[in-house]
Amino acid sequence: MEHGGPEAESDKPTLRRNFLGMRNRLTTDVVREAADALSGHALELPELAGAQTVAAYVSVGNEPGTLPLLNALLARGVRVLLPVLLPDNDLDWGVYAGEDSLALVRHGGKMALFEPAGERLGPDAVLRADVVLLPGLAVDARGMRLGRGGGSYDRVLARLERAGARPALVVLLYGTEIVGHVPAEAHDRPVQAVVTPSGTRRFAAP
Repeated sequence: MEHGGPEAESDKPTLRRNFLGMRNRLTTDVVREAADALSGHALELPELAGAQTVAAYVSVGNEPGTLPLLNALLARGVRVLLPVLLPDNDLDWGVYAGEDSLALVRHGGKMALFEPAGERLGPDAVLRADVVLLPGLAVDARGMRLGRGGGSYDRVLARLERAGARPALVVLLYGTEIVGHVPAEAHDRPVQAVVTPSGTRRFAAP
């Protein structure tokens, strides 16, 4: 696995700017090829092999691409849940039924997101997921994830915690985004695995 990136910086906003800057320099071809490779490795995860319901998301911009993985899960008969951003930054959920079921939604001054166009299932739908695929910008040797800072997935993880739900938590990244250390707060929860275009890495349970 590749290691690198600007983890020497100690504060989250600086780290986010640096990792986003690295992603912004990636070419379209690199992003597309990485998405296919990432899907192949993710599909080999035992947690996904046995999953009936997976909470995922549609990548935007130069994020590690998720559409090949979403389509492969759908072809397996997996129920794939996708997030719908609510005004308070919490997440509702809908079912993925193929790329034609997605709508591009603009949220005020925030970036446009691809969201499921069908029925809304409510924020608690994530409690039924066997695996939750998390977006992120980096993960460290403990499995601690650096998110984008919006707080949406902090709410999801807190909801899972309150309900006693224990889905596998998996973050999808580029290889250079596995770093030595990212700042963590008391409410942060480690992931069980990271998938990159070059492979997977598991983290010991805390």
